[in-house]
Amino acid sequence: MRKTVIALSILASSAAAQAELSVAPDPSIAVPSGQPVEFYESLSDRPAMGLTARFRFLAPELPVRLQAMSYEDLEADLAYLCETYALPRLGDPEPSMIVISLASAPSEFGTPNPDVPEVFEMYRPESGTCAWEAF
Repeated sequence: MRKTVIALSILASSAAAQAELSVAPDPSIAVPSGQPVEFYESLSDRPAMGLTARFRFLAPELPVRLQAMSYEDLEADLAYLCETYALPRLGDPEPSMIVISLASAPSEFGTPNPDVPEVFEMYRPESGTCAWEAF
């Protein structure tokens, strides 16, 4: 009986891990600038400012785009990702902050990599929209 319970626990854990993995990447997301963007990962933490949801996206053309795009165009992409991708995926409790980041390649969160350009902005969920937060 004990072996059966352990085996079922292992199967359940494996199924949960599979379900979690199958949700992650979405096909390319259309952003206002037209650059190719795809979801990479989401993280949550609780820094001094409260619960924060982080949505990380890959934008392989980011190094070239950074040279050509205005800040306004770049921020329009980040705000769009916040409102159309992040907001509908928030859980309970609702975070006090949402961080949207674009990176040219995958990288470990919190580990600087000078070879991987990355930009991010912070937003506050407010009445169904993302309000930009200066930090």
